[in-house]
Amino acid sequence: MPQYLLYFNQQWVGDHSEEWFRGRVEPSMAALEEMKAAGVYVFAGGLEEGAPVYAVDPTGADMLVTDGPFVETKEFLGGFTVVDVPDDETAKHWAARIAEGCGWPHEVRRFGSPPPA
Repeated sequence: MPQYLLYFNQQWVGDHSEEWFRGRVEPSMAALEEMKAAGVYVFAGGLEEGAPVYAVDPTGADMLVTDGPFVETKEFLGGFTVVDVPDDETAKHWAARIAEGCGWPHEVRRFGSPPPA
């Protein structure tokens, strides 16, 4: 079955109170538990704000590793879920459940075929 990335950029979350965020824990965890019960859950995680971020660029003469993200970046990944489902419609269903649980928009992307082993 294809795997899908359900993700959000941090800027899509919006400004909310600490109480609002605490209120999103239960519904978002319930959505993940539904995914696990349905056998479609692969991985999920929110990225830590304030944690180190690095950019790796192999295009020059030497491998360049710098602190990131770049100042010009307007949006950056906030978190994601990977599901293993049969089709786009099922992926959109789970994206809707996780978006509803979290309380902010998500996008859905299908992974390409894995390289041969």
